[in-house]
Amino acid sequence: LSFIIAGRAATSLAADKSQAIPFLPAPKNCEGYVGNVGFDPLSISEYFPVDYLREAELKHGRMCQLAWLGYVAVDLGLRVPGYPEAMSGATSATAHDAAVEFGAMGNIFIWIAIAEMTSWIGVSQMLQGSGREPGDFGFGKQYLEGKSEAQIEKVKLQEINHCRAAMLDFFDL
Repeated sequence: LSFIIAGRAATSLAADKSQAIPFLPAPKNCEGYVGNVGFDPLSISEYFPVDYLREAELKHGRMCQLAWLGYVAVDLGLRVPGYPEAMSGATSATAHDAAVEFGAMGNIFIWIAIAEMTSWIGVSQMLQGSGREPGDFGFGKQYLEGKSEAQIEKVKLQEINHCRAAMLDFFDL
């Protein structure tokens, strides 16, 4: 009898393990999200809404994709028109200091602050049950028209994977 009970317990525990970290339990709150492999080692999804966490993951991933593009663009020689000669010889590693010296960082801060304030409207509506999906600001919806649910899930998985790769890549810079 104890063998049968032990067998049931082992079977039920095996089904609840994380794919990403097999010795940890799978996070229940992350089920149903595209790209979920059970990676929540700190159990953060138990304390914060997963929609909010996914919104943050997409936002930071998209920012890292743009930052990586900007980092490479500077090294390829692309410059913002109107910047002083100090920027002409800047590399991606020294462009920040030249932009601070020129006074451009204040403008960048203002634009980022405006974007954050307007995006919070959508996030707060999502958290209040508006039905808005994380990361959905209404841009690019025409590319999903006429696609099956499987194709849409594939595109969402590609986006989250690219976001995660960009965050890891930009962290390495």
